Amino acid sequence: MPVLLAASKATLKYLDHDGEVFACKDIELEIDEGEFLGILGPSGSGKSSLLYILSGLKTPTSGAVSVDSDNLSDLSDEKRSQLRLSSFGFVFQQPYLLGYLSALENVLISDRSGPEEAINLLDRLEMKEKMHRLPHELSGGERQRVCVARALQGKPRVIFADEPTASLDHKNGLAVVELLNENRGNGALVMVTHDPSMLKKADRIVKIEDGQLV
Repeated sequence: MPVLLAASKATLKYLDHDGEVFACKDIELEIDEGEFLGILGPSGSGKSSLLYILSGLKTPTSGAVSVDSDNLSDLSDEKRSQLRLSSFGFVFQQPYLLGYLSALENVLISDRSGPEEAINLLDRLEMKEKMHRLPHELSGGERQRVCVARALQGKPRVIFADEPTASLDHKNGLAVVELLNENRGNGALVMVTHDPSMLKKADRIVKIEDGQLV
């Protein structure tokens, strides 16, 4: 399969009172089209930081991250935002939904396609009957399913999932991963987690410790 995303010596560091702190260091990683890649590591290992630089949410301090061989750092902020909007879907640890919008309206925020696809996605995720409810009227698992539908809307090329099961029990966590994997079509799925049981269907798993792949 063609390489879709690549990191070359990608490093993300911060300055604090004790000097330099490396969130990620010299990351070398390639992600193929259609691949389910799991990134496994304990809390504080740098896995979320790695996800953020791969998705363009953060810019590496040094090194490069490329999409289709285009260096993200060479793109303007506006073009990076357009890329994320058109080609990337995101599911975060907490189900971020706008409280004054219904489940369906929250899915449509992605603005990648119209209501017909959003309704079909919610139906596949067993949320069609509740698509007009507000977030506070949904359970935690139901809110996360809405986030999954939003990430899948418009068939993005890459879905980035940052500990999407951390706030769920084991059964609902497995269900969310299954939904992401089954409904992503030809898109790649990049998921970070501390729980290896959530990555049983992954095509490949890489481990990160102290900001470095091991």
